Amino acid sequence: MRIIKQMTHKRLTASMVLASLFTLSACSDNDYSPINTQTPTQVATQDYRVTVTNLTANQPMSPLALLRHNADITAWQTGGAASLPLETLAESGDSTGFADMDGVDALIKGLGILAPGMTESIELELSPDEVASISVLTMLVNTNDAFAGVNSVSLVDLAVNTTVKFSSIAYDAGTEANSEAKGTIPGPADSGEGFNAARDDVDRVHAHPGVISADDGLANSVLSASHRFDNPVLTISIERLR
Repeated sequence: MRIIKQMTHKRLTASMVLASLFTLSACSDNDYSPINTQTPTQVATQDYRVTVTNLTANQPMSPLALLRHNADITAWQTGGAASLPLETLAESGDSTGFADMDGVDALIKGLGILAPGMTESIELELSPDEVASISVLTMLVNTNDAFAGVNSVSLVDLAVNTTVKFSSIAYDAGTEANSEAKGTIPGPADSGEGFNAARDDVDRVHAHPGVISADDGLANSVLSASHRFDNPVLTISIERLR
């Protein structure tokens, strides 16, 4: 697998390296040694572009986490308990733990914080034996444990020049109480704590009920009305380029 390019605002291109293999063969029965040029068989790749847009007013998203994984893997299960990698991402924005999950072949991280209203694209070049399913996740960083994304989208049947589009609601990992209290939110609204191993909420993934904020009467909240969000919070498109 190769990441062809990642871009946000401006298009960033990575240099492409082409390699040719030449085989020299000699015939001992002649006075000269002919050179036979043999071109290696090139396996056609399958190229994809994943594009994510932040639809919120004041909820920066943590760097995107794009997972390539086996078809039977899910990044989360609504109604089920969050895995440790999901808990860590939903509370701190750190997606590193997904790289060690069984069945996950690759973790590709976004370029950085995806600000409100902004879009980022990641392009992938996959060999046929790498094509499986992908998931995309990100944290709403001005929350206790909200995240969004798409879960286990198969690439196998996506035809060339075809795009599939998704809208994502905000999910609650159910691992940290939505107190909105000072010191509990990692985003710029608070710059507080990220991951905490203690689980003091319902311990199941569900649709996020939204933030309350101090403007709406939650006295100890560090959030304002600008941090509220309506669903969906993300749009995600996956395009097969070739």
